[in-house]
Amino acid sequence: MKLFPRDSDKFVRELQKKLYARTGKNIEVLVYGDGAFKDPVCGIWELADPVVSPGYTDGLKGMPKEIKFKYVADNACGRDPSEAVREAIESKNEMDRFGHCTLGTTPRRITDLIGSLCDLTSGSGDKGTPVVYIQGYFDCYLDD
Repeated sequence: MKLFPRDSDKFVRELQKKLYARTGKNIEVLVYGDGAFKDPVCGIWELADPVVSPGYTDGLKGMPKEIKFKYVADNACGRDPSEAVREAIESKNEMDRFGHCTLGTTPRRITDLIGSLCDLTSGSGDKGTPVVYIQGYFDCYLDD
């Protein structure tokens, strides 16, 4: 059984400081969960933790404001879907990158999205305590 650190918020901040001391780079840190939990209402087992990320550094707070390509393409109203997606990307501005959720998605916190990504890539069970390094998650097509 893998357990979260007792004080996940303190743990991530201390680890972030140690990483900065060693690398000179400010690296965001997140403790994420995996496995299953039993739904207290209906009694069925769910394949997700009730709290995906019990501890994370401040740079991971918030919700992404992203364009869902499928939603935009499906609602292109007779236009070429790839052109509709291109226009949607170009119409975003710097202020749109974080904040409220946009068209075609259920609102999710950044920590839930990244925690789920970590869980998918690291596996679970007797694989030990993994470290997942994510690079480029905050990259944006606007930067190209």
